[in-house]
Amino acid sequence: MKRIDWLDMLRGYALVCIMLDHMPVSMLRDVTLANFALFDAAELFVLLSGFLVGLVWKQVSDRDGVRTAQWRFLRRSFQVWRAMLLGALSMALISAVLLEVGLKHTAIWNEYARMVVEAPAAFAAAVGSMWMQPNLLDVLALYVVLIATVPLTLPLLRRWPVQFALGSALLWVVAVPLNQTLPNHRPDGGFLFNPFGWQVLFFAGTAIGLFRHEMMTRLRPYANWLTAISAVILAYGLLYDLLAHFGAPAKPLRGMMELALGPIDKWSMDGARFVSILAASWLAATVLSAPLGRLADTTGGRALALIGRGGLWSFIACVWLSVLGDALQLQIPEPLARLRILVDAAVILALWALAALWMRREAWIVHLPRWSRAS
Repeated sequence: MKRIDWLDMLRGYALVCIMLDHMPVSMLRDVTLANFALFDAAELFVLLSGFLVGLVWKQVSDRDGVRTAQWRFLRRSFQVWRAMLLGALSMALISAVLLEVGLKHTAIWNEYARMVVEAPAAFAAAVGSMWMQPNLLDVLALYVVLIATVPLTLPLLRRWPVQFALGSALLWVVAVPLNQTLPNHRPDGGFLFNPFGWQVLFFAGTAIGLFRHEMMTRLRPYANWLTAISAVILAYGLLYDLLAHFGAPAKPLRGMMELALGPIDKWSMDGARFVSILAASWLAATVLSAPLGRLADTTGGRALALIGRGGLWSFIACVWLSVLGDALQLQIPEPLARLRILVDAAVILALWALAALWMRREAWIVHLPRWSRAS
């Protein structure tokens, strides 16, 4: 499948934002996607993941048949689950080492370090069974669930797209009570990222990947209207977020805007966030497509695209670096807080370097079986 450079760039950008958003005292945390839109990097990651699933499914099923595509995604779901489990174990071990040498950190719950040292098998079982989703990896746990359904759901989506969309929307409506029935270590039960809610975004991305040409043909007569509406939606979210930085003088206006939005529940896929990222997707696919392509051809764009192509490896690396970066930044006293931006720069550079190392893995992974080399 031919790579779309600016999509890889956006995927890499999402991972960088996820990494920085999980470093509580990061300087660059104030300029990540969440500060300028109603949605954040988690939505971008899930939507792009769904889109790539749709692209790959279409190509493989058309070329090799549905059964081959189903087996491919069954294997992929195992790879994602394995990455989540190994990521949780390695993240907890990094946390344990940092605590042992006196480097405190708040990016993750420090109990994970105690669990992995005192009862590693129990910790692995809790994560592997999905009974516990360690923070920083909870969005990957969501992805495990969603991609595991692909072998069953994608044939239905491709054959009956309208009926599938209606079913997905109905499931979204009852997402909160359904999520509470899932056994979990959280007091309220269920996943932090509600899979019954977030599936609507994932499958929206998948549908775009499957039917993007047909969709554009049908929507082209309304393109100007859709572009204008999408721009207004994104401008509304931008203004809403920016007003939070102006304190009391901006509070009345922000309060009125909040009334229109209503309470925003990220964890069950809020409607305002869903509409906002779909609006951004429309603009990215139309009027911003050429600028994004040019941006992807810059040095920074190519670096982000490389991170995006790193796939699961890049995701796990961003988790490691969130914990390590947080520990390093907390060692910098408040009077010298501006120096924390050096740590931000270092972890971004390290994420790029690790992604580059992974993309050249055939040169140094010699004896591993083929199935373990998937990114």
